[in-house]
Amino acid sequence: MSLTVAPISRPGGVRRSELLLRARELSIVLALLIVFGFTTLKNHEFANAASIRQLLSGASLVALLAVGQTLVVVTRNVDLSVGSVLGLSAYLVGTLFRAHPNAPIALAFLVGIGVGVLIGAINGIITTVTRVPSLVVTLAMLYIVRGVDAEIVNAKQIDPTLIPHSFQVVGYEHIFGIPWLAIIVTVIVIAVGFYMRSFRAGRDLYAIGSNPDAATLAGVPSGRRVFTAFVVSGGLAGLGGALFLAQFATVNATGGSGYELNVVAAVVVGGVAIFGGSGTVFGAALGALLLNTINQALVAAKVSAFWNQAVAGALLLAAIAFDRWLSLRVERLESGRGERHVV
Repeated sequence: MSLTVAPISRPGGVRRSELLLRARELSIVLALLIVFGFTTLKNHEFANAASIRQLLSGASLVALLAVGQTLVVVTRNVDLSVGSVLGLSAYLVGTLFRAHPNAPIALAFLVGIGVGVLIGAINGIITTVTRVPSLVVTLAMLYIVRGVDAEIVNAKQIDPTLIPHSFQVVGYEHIFGIPWLAIIVTVIVIAVGFYMRSFRAGRDLYAIGSNPDAATLAGVPSGRRVFTAFVVSGGLAGLGGALFLAQFATVNATGGSGYELNVVAAVVVGGVAIFGGSGTVFGAALGALLLNTINQALVAAKVSAFWNQAVAGALLLAAIAFDRWLSLRVERLESGRGERHVV
């Protein structure tokens, strides 16, 4: 005679899986401390206040774009148009100030965000309605926006003297040693992180990325959620363009070039699963800070700048491999919890 017994309780399995998931972000913090510590030992100037402000400011724009990218990647999509959106937004905001020197600062930010929202909405509609892979859609959008940007700019460059001082202050001033740019991005990271964790719409993104078919059967409005993720990603890239102009006070047709690759690298290195379903904006922001710290550390150590992309690429491959291993490990732990014994 056989008897089916209730599943064996494995509370330790749940705790171990949670610890493994948290290990992603903890490993970034540890790597950040190691890089910062070793570089400081080699060059003591690396730890002074000005250097730390530069680290925070340099990582802020990538971290901002990484927040929007996280929303998209969690749903098993990707947005490669963020760098081109940033460049176009920055130039159009600069054009606004050139044509209307006394334009309100708030209007400038709204223009930047509006440009991004529009492009993000187009990406979202094409991806969700036509079912074309987001990689193809956003790569095409990258080239389209770059072409439009080049046509509008037409070899011109925004004159720094045309950018109001009150607008530039956002890009280089600091309070209590912390750059305003970093403060703005930190607030956005906290707000979006809270949204993804505490609101149903945010948790739906994880459900879509974990199992799109199951999410649909459970009543999750997948198309609407993915569309919203692209809109937010575009809007934050547009805001990033305005902040880019505030930070550098000038921009040309190459503004934002290469940002998309840095953003994807920051997101994946930050523990957001490239296969969707897991990760946080906090990890993505830490990934941006880690990559920028490594770049600055190479400069401080007088290592050729050509190694920057090589290191970023190596970290990206390592992060993807670790993410795959971690996913398989968690799956085994979770399946172990459901084992049943037959007597």
